[in-house]
Order: sequence, then structure tokens, then C-alpha cells
Amino acid sequence: MKPVRSLARVMLSGIFVVSGVRNFTNPDRLVPVAKPVTDWAAPLLQNLHPRIPVNTETLIRANAAAQVVGGLMLATGRFARPAALAIAGTLVPTTIAGHPFWNIDDPAARGNHQIQFLKNLGLLGGLLLAAADTGGKPGLRWRAGHRIKHSRRSVQRAVRTARREAKIAVRSAATGRRFPG
Repeated sequence: MKPVRSLARVMLSGIFVVSGVRNFTNPDRLVPVAKPVTDWAAPLLQNLHPRIPVNTETLIRANAAAQVVGGLMLATGRFARPAALAIAGTLVPTTIAGHPFWNIDDPAARGNHQIQFLKNLGLLGGLLLAAADTGGKPGLRWRAGHRIKHSRRSVQRAVRTARREAKIAVRSAATGRRFPG
């Protein structure tokens, strides 16, 4: 199953690497579309840290850089799960800014943006699956539960052994015989 996973990750990441490079090198074309979203997000980012740059062009470049780096990490399988989550995080504002079909009056343009919005929604679903994919290995939740059960059984075994040895010691003390121990 590994070749299928690898191929799927490469196929999923391709659009993010290509569009990320394009948007990083030429953010000016996206500024008018992204401005409403960046204006909304700027106060939130400033609350996180006052030195975060909040001009639209810088935020577009940061989003694009995250898509390129995350896409390359996803494609190579290096930290693929966190990379998929990071790309998913960049896809949300990109989709809202780039395809607000609910604000468009022209039926043809509205339909086109709705299709692009749904395409991005499908990519988001694929990224969430990639983020949840453990590569056939048990997930962290299962491993933690398994370790707890194993530890519990070990403690129960130790308690049973201690009880058995205590009974033997009591009997040997009462009869005065020594049992090999």
C-alpha cells in the first residue's frame, strides 16, 4: 500500500507547490481579492503578536511559502501529517478570499466560483485524510491505550505474584519449613 500512499501524497501536493510558487513570486495580482480577508484577519494576528506584519502582500507571500514548504514535505513524506494540516490551514483563507460565490451576481461567474470552492473543499478533505493517515501503523491513541493495558496487566501480574509469595511465606513460617524461593 506504500506506493499508493506515496503517489497520492505527490498528486495532492502538486497544486500547492505550483500555485504557492506562483503566488509567492507574484502576489500583486491577488491583493485586491485577498484584502477583505486580510483586513479581517489583521487584528487577530496583531493580538497574537504585535510585530507580525499584516499588510496584504506579506500575508499572501507567507501563505504561499507555507503551501510550498508544506507541499514539498507532503510529497516527500517528511512530516507529512503536520504538513497536511498546515496546508489545510492555508487553504481555508485562500478559498474564502478566492471563491466567494455567495457575493457574485452573474450566474456564470457564480457557478464557476462555486465549482472552484467545492474543488478546494475536496482538496481540504484529502488533506484531512492525509493528516489522519498513519501509514498503516497504529495511531497515537491506540498505542497509548495499548501501553496502558499492558502496564495494567503487568501490575496485576506483580500483585498476584506478591500475594502468592506472601501466602507461601506465611505457610512456611507456620510450619517451620523452608521453601526454595
